[in-house]
Amino acid sequence: MILVHGLWTPAAVFSLHSHWLQRRGYRTRRFGYPSVRSTLSQNAHALQRFIAETSATEIHLVGHSMGGLIILELLATARDPRLRRAVFLGTPCLDSHCARRLVKVAGMPSLLGRSIMEWLTRLPRSSPSPATTLFPEPVLEIGVLAGTRGVGLGCVVPGLPRPNDGVVAVAETRLPGAADFIALPVAHSQMLASRACAAQIAAFLESGRFLHA
Repeated sequence: MILVHGLWTPAAVFSLHSHWLQRRGYRTRRFGYPSVRSTLSQNAHALQRFIAETSATEIHLVGHSMGGLIILELLATARDPRLRRAVFLGTPCLDSHCARRLVKVAGMPSLLGRSIMEWLTRLPRSSPSPATTLFPEPVLEIGVLAGTRGVGLGCVVPGLPRPNDGVVAVAETRLPGAADFIALPVAHSQMLASRACAAQIAAFLESGRFLHA
């Protein structure tokens, strides 16, 4: 299993999930990449090389926030036959209200970085579901987990649709063609320290479905 972190964070943010998933019998590797300096395409190519160097016969992918966008880019441009399932945690697959508002602030495009800016330029605002065109047919089973605890950046960015995880609106995570979807009462960063999220990741990787109450 390969864990892919999000914007402004190191690979170490997946330490807890790595530990919990290892206890469930998974072998985990954490992929680190320059989330600000490199483009989405460059980071996806780096992930492709990282996967190629992984000796496992079956590989699952887990991405938090922008990490899911890196995985989407990888799947749209390359396909390793060992890939089986993927889980996205709070990934803004369809759009990012927060990012679009922040890019209008002086200096923020540089802080958001080249990957996010590349992703935003691909999302036509006129389309109700831009990811349908960008990623028309998933080549493996993808589970999408969204958060509904609105604590975080969204508190200072006006207009973030509800429900949201404090950074990403639930509606922004709805990837067309995903095998399953679940929303949990967690905030965006809290997903990285949530045993409930870890349990849902394991459930989806094992069965292709989340644990729905």
